Amino acid sequence: MTNGKERTEGHLARLWALVQGALRPPSGGRRIALALAAGALCHAVFALAVIAMIWAMFHGMSRSLGALSWPWAVLGNAALLVQFPLLHSVLLNGRGARIVAGLVPGPYGGVLATTSFATLASVQLAALFLLWTPSGIVWWRAEGGLFFLISTVYAASWMLLIKASWDAGAEVQSGALGWMSLMADRRPRFPDMPETGLFRVIRQPIYLAFALTLWTVPVWTPDQLALALVLTGYCLAAPVLKERRFVRRYGTRFETYRKTVPYMVPFRGKDG
Repeated sequence: MTNGKERTEGHLARLWALVQGALRPPSGGRRIALALAAGALCHAVFALAVIAMIWAMFHGMSRSLGALSWPWAVLGNAALLVQFPLLHSVLLNGRGARIVAGLVPGPYGGVLATTSFATLASVQLAALFLLWTPSGIVWWRAEGGLFFLISTVYAASWMLLIKASWDAGAEVQSGALGWMSLMADRRPRFPDMPETGLFRVIRQPIYLAFALTLWTVPVWTPDQLALALVLTGYCLAAPVLKERRFVRRYGTRFETYRKTVPYMVPFRGKDG
């Protein structure tokens, strides 16, 4: 595998080149306006989704804006719960990726694909956590020192997720790659296959970290349990499709990496 220091330096150099290109764009008023609008929308919705996720799960999904009456609330919550993993997986593969590239009409849809995908995923997550109708049932709430301990672990899980996203390529995960590349009037330069940082320990640190945020909350309700079970299942299954894409893209290089780095649990096997 590639030297970790070289990969880190390459990662920072790629990000710096992306930022420089966006700060010094070639002329083209319509292109620049579209890039700025797409970037502003993406990052605003992204921030809203992250804040909604942290806040809603911290309260065990007991606080949200949904106000459906029962039993319609059950159907509404179920729809909100399954729409993210289903659509997220579909849009990452084959025809779905072409749909994402076509969300912005005209010649720039392909360049903005990562921004469009991040925006759509953020809308899905914001809808899930903002429109959920709470059951009103609270099984357990941590108090005193235990509350601070669990809250610290919850915060650490989010820090782990941020670190994993950085290691995978922050510009792709945040949606910045598309609009910044359009600003610079160049094709997006995607990160190489992630092998450094947390990816040296396990192959799927993003999914593991996200799963940890689901189970380290200080308030437990039936709502939180349903969310944790469904999305943990997604975190375990979705990387299988991701690794299939990596096999097609990187071939024997990824196969070699997969034989030496465990799937999601450190020190537990290699291919699984």
